[in-house]
Amino acid sequence: MKAIKILNSLTSISALLIVLMLLLLASCADELDLDPLSSQTSEITFQNPDAYKQFLAKIYGGISLTGQDTSGNFDDIAGINGNFSNYLRLLFTTQELATDESIIAWNDQTIHNIHNHVWTSSDIFITAMYARVYFQIGLVNQFLRETEPSVLDSRGNVDAALREEIAGFRDEARFMRAFSYWHGIDMFGDIPLVDENDPVGAFFPEQTSRAEMFEYLESELLDIESRLPNPRQNEYGRADKAFVWMLLAKLYLNAEVYANTNRYADAFEYTERILNAGYSLVPDYSYLFLADNDRNGAEDEIIYPVLFDGIANGSFGGTTYLVHASIGGTMNATEFGVNNGWAGLRSTSAFVGKFDDISGNTDTRAKFHTDGQTLEIQNPFDFTQGYAVTKYRNIDVNGDIGSDASGNNVDVNFPVFRLADAYLMYAEIFLRGGGGDANTALGYINQLRERAYGDTSGNVTIADLTLDFILDERSRELYWECHRRTDLIRFSQFSDQGVWPWKGNIAAGRTTEKFRDLYPMPSAELNANPNLVPTPGY
Repeated sequence: MKAIKILNSLTSISALLIVLMLLLLASCADELDLDPLSSQTSEITFQNPDAYKQFLAKIYGGISLTGQDTSGNFDDIAGINGNFSNYLRLLFTTQELATDESIIAWNDQTIHNIHNHVWTSSDIFITAMYARVYFQIGLVNQFLRETEPSVLDSRGNVDAALREEIAGFRDEARFMRAFSYWHGIDMFGDIPLVDENDPVGAFFPEQTSRAEMFEYLESELLDIESRLPNPRQNEYGRADKAFVWMLLAKLYLNAEVYANTNRYADAFEYTERILNAGYSLVPDYSYLFLADNDRNGAEDEIIYPVLFDGIANGSFGGTTYLVHASIGGTMNATEFGVNNGWAGLRSTSAFVGKFDDISGNTDTRAKFHTDGQTLEIQNPFDFTQGYAVTKYRNIDVNGDIGSDASGNNVDVNFPVFRLADAYLMYAEIFLRGGGGDANTALGYINQLRERAYGDTSGNVTIADLTLDFILDERSRELYWECHRRTDLIRFSQFSDQGVWPWKGNIAAGRTTEKFRDLYPMPSAELNANPNLVPTPGY
């Protein structure tokens, strides 16, 4: 049975969300002598002990869902079409569409500006990503306010066993807040720090430097690490120590970008913890991206999955987007376990060129559809220009479709963190002088390549292990998993160095301004908060 306990909690939280939204959206109206906006209060809502887990479910669901339920009628953020506003879908837009790995055929608002590197501070997709980050942070802050020990005491209905469980929920919620703050500093640099100790309602948070935010995230993760369950001992999809270790390793690996400091030795320490945590590679690479990737062996490799279920949390974001939007031209949607294709996402020739053989017969990670497709893109709005990517499929290992018989929504869990990434990180950290040894690094890389090639024919030697090779191997292994922009920036290949088709808004591609290593502080935020300053260059 699909592991969706936390997802099923989302079906019974309507009363909770009335209170939640009122608290998050509180304004100066609460200073007036007005009748209550709703008779549903937090005191009433939390008379039901299940409300605490339902609230936690909403926090996890904030990455996968678009709004308050699966109908699409109650979106969490406004100002953008709800189909585009899903957190994971926006993350793909900002992390993948801005790189060589993906381009989109649609002409919705400013979507092409992202790949073309001509976005502005008023870009709707960048603004929505920023809003998603802070909506998640707001959810967690309110959860922490509602679960303070003194608040629990005042309710009088929380026994010792529930109190202990809630304490664990608080640490999980703090991980999820750190996860979103990581996206915030990675994409936007200097951002406001807002936590549960700040007032609810109308106040203007101060902007915090990227380096200070780095220190805050490090301290948060180190604080919760020891209290979270050991790796793979929590409910599947919920935070444990390995989630924290991987995020810490990611922070330290990128510390020169985030805080202008070398923390590769710390990245090595936490990467090794992941490597010794009992995870293992699934033998077949394709299993990682199928509808049963929570039970086909891929669950032994995936450290942090964002859970999707075609019935419990359907939306037009997440992996439903990744499957449908990748299908068009001569492709048969039924082979992907869905009812139609949206003819949107495909790859660029720069990415395709990273594989010596694009058929998939040599390196099985090369998952392209070429029939009826051209390699080069003269018209970016034509789906048939650019090879299609067949990585995500809403079928199981037996070829059966996911739980939604209509073919609308998919069951594919999204692998945020997985063991293969830790293998690649070890090799990179070794090459950057952070620790480890050459033979171990080579062994990890060749394990990935032996899985991909089915034998040792794709193995490399120590002489092949260079940073340029690692960057390309990360792309071959992790494409369309929302790592590429961050990787390119760490390797100084995102803006004023790397070139790929349609970067800079020309077919051949060109370098762009260095300031584009950061997305801009949205103009709407600058207008709303006098304490914020524009991102340099915008």
